[in-house]
This record gives sequence, C-alpha cells and structure tokens, in this order.
Amino acid sequence: MENSKGIFYYLDNIWSIKGEFWVASQQTLIMVIIATVIAVLFGLAIGICLHLTNPNQLWKNKWANKTLGTLVDFLRAFPFVILMVAISPFSESLINVLSGNNPTAFFGTYTASVALSVAAIPYFARLVEQNLREIPKGIIEAAQAMGASNTTIIFRVLITEARAGIVSSTTVLIISILSYSAAAGMIGGGGLGDLAIRYGYNRYQTDIMIAVVVLLSIIVIMIQALGNFITRKIDKR
Repeated sequence: MENSKGIFYYLDNIWSIKGEFWVASQQTLIMVIIATVIAVLFGLAIGICLHLTNPNQLWKNKWANKTLGTLVDFLRAFPFVILMVAISPFSESLINVLSGNNPTAFFGTYTASVALSVAAIPYFARLVEQNLREIPKGIIEAAQAMGASNTTIIFRVLITEARAGIVSSTTVLIISILSYSAAAGMIGGGGLGDLAIRYGYNRYQTDIMIAVVVLLSIIVIMIQALGNFITRKIDKR
C-alpha cells in the first residue's frame, strides 16, 4: 500500500507541472526542427562539395577540399557547450534582426537553435560525404558517358543513389540535436533537458528527471523507427 501511495504521489507531482512539460516540449521541438532544417540544407551542400572536390571527382580541387575539410573538422571538434556560449552574442543579434527587435516568448529557444545549427551543419556534412562515397564510381561514369551535365549528376545520380543513406543520416542527426538541446538551458533556451536539470538536479526531484528521460527515450525510439521505415521504403538496392 505504501508503494502504491508513493507511485501516486510521484505521478501527482509530475502532473502538477504539466504546463511546464508542455512549454519545455514546445521549446525542444522548435530547436530540433530549426536546427535540423538548417543543418540538412547547408550540410547537404557542404557534404556534396567535400565529395566532389576529392581527387578523381567532378570538381577535383585539392586546395578547396583541404580548406573546406579543415573548417568542417574544426567546427566538429569544438565542444558544443563552449561553442554555444561563444556565439551567443551573434545568435542574439541574429534573432533580434530576424524578429525586428521584437522580443518573443521563445527568444532564448531561437537563440539556442542558432548554436545547434552551427554545431549540426559540419556533423551532417561529413555524414553526407560518407554516403556519397559509397556510390559506385561506375554509375557516375555511365551518366557522364550519356552526356549528363554536372547538375544532373548531382541531383539525379548522386543524391538519388544516396537518398536512403541520407535519410538514415538525417535520423542520426535529429537524435543528436535532441541530445545537444539538453544544454540549451545554459543560454536560456529551455527545453526538456533544462526542465530535468532544474527540477531533477537542482531541486532533487528525481521523479521529474525520470519522467523527462522516459519521454525523451520514447521520442528517440519513435524517430529512429520512422527513420528506419522511410529508409527501407526508398532503398532500392
């Protein structure tokens, strides 16, 4: 009976801050969506450039490949927490400009999204480069022999052939961004990770932390399952 009362007590305690759970979930969703979209757009472009400037590729350029690769690796090696704090002034200025200097309820969340995007772009770029490397060179040579332009080869051959791998990499990216978003509270970004730290760590409410961990685990499982499903559907190999 005591255990039952204990369980109901913890459930009631979690339910009492359902409003904060809802807001934190919204903040996490905003950060993940913004960072994912930006990382996929820019990371895909950079990944393609990294691949095509390699030796024996369409745009082979040793200097450009080395320079771009070094920049990507530098950003990837930068500790996220330090990166987030370091570019915080830039992030705030950017969001101020985009919002017309009108404060919003999710200002800190949008600011954190900038840092998440900067960290995610080079990470995704390397994943895309790896996906493109797995494409047999014979396919590209066949397209060239048929007179296909570089643009056609990029969009109709490279991306098409690597689409399953790119979707799988995007799934990994989303889960990584979700994990990184836990540190967003340091610059006022909020989110589920921040909620767990404020209640679970600072206030010693272990039940809240467990609830957040369970919720995040469920989200990760769902994202991975959806990613695997889409990958299987579009993988024609």
